[in-house]
Amino acid sequence: MTDKFNKVPIEDDTAILYQTESKLGKYDILYQKWFWDGITAESIIFTNEDVDDLEEEEIIKEVKASPLLKKDSKITLKRSDTGYTFVNFNFETE
Repeated sequence: MTDKFNKVPIEDDTAILYQTESKLGKYDILYQKWFWDGITAESIIFTNEDVDDLEEEEIIKEVKASPLLKKDSKITLKRSDTGYTFVNFNFETE
């Protein structure tokens, strides 16, 4: 993992099933698939610095353009004070 994403926080009770660095449009991202408390979901993580000039709706629009997003998936977005913006989607419960 590059230095750009080496400080992405992971909650103690969250299992990362898969992750990889990639690009979404012109943005560097970290893609994660994870499991927490009976929920499996996916995240696209941006550095706050890369998306500071974007409104939340613009970030979500970028993610919706991804082939990863399932039709009618719920999307959540959180700009964290840890330096990262998390966009979570494709939630599935056990």
